[in-house]
Amino acid sequence: MGKKPDCCHTDFDRLFDEPMVRRDLADYRQNGPQGAVKHLIAAIRAEGVQDAALLDIGGGIGVIGHELIGSGAARLTAVELSENYLAAARDEATDRGYADRADFRFGDFVELAPDLDAADVVTLDHVLCCYRDWRSLVSASTAKARRLYGVVYPVDRPWWRAASVLANAVLWIMRSDFRFHIHPERAVDRLIRSAGFERRYRRGGFLWQTVLYRRADGAPFAGGRSIRTP
Repeated sequence: MGKKPDCCHTDFDRLFDEPMVRRDLADYRQNGPQGAVKHLIAAIRAEGVQDAALLDIGGGIGVIGHELIGSGAARLTAVELSENYLAAARDEATDRGYADRADFRFGDFVELAPDLDAADVVTLDHVLCCYRDWRSLVSASTAKARRLYGVVYPVDRPWWRAASVLANAVLWIMRSDFRFHIHPERAVDRLIRSAGFERRYRRGGFLWQTVLYRRADGAPFAGGRSIRTP
């Protein structure tokens, strides 16, 4: 994969081990989408996804892809740094009968981005908090979004920052390279808007916020390779 990714993938699979992945998948199968991702999916559906191409970055077991393909989206590209999660997402896509319309990529999205097609809908659910260089991640991912751009990431509040310091201290003691990040939400919003997007939906919570953007009318789109017709 070239240079070491921003977050070491070996630590991803140590933190998100197979028992955790199995629990997440079982919970999803029993209860469907929950929490912030449920609101993101609803907001995207309200904008329409019929025949859309999806790019889901760091989507874990693939909840967003599974749900939106089920709502009429045409195809999915999923990029994930956890091999355990990627395998679970691929298996679930097979069980749901759309694996032939899905492309699962293991690796750091920022590194893989030049070789990925653009998509109508780009999503990052609980991903910005796992990536130190958020500007590169946001810039590379907004450049792939032709129409909608959805994110779930932490609210920028003092108590969350204090908790992240404690969590990262524990991770350091555990000799883990993984770190949790609280990024400045005004700067994140400003960078997304500067890429040609306007905010269509926001739902703030105590810890997490769900935000959906739409490319503004007349805003140029120059990122990514040409999208392939399914």
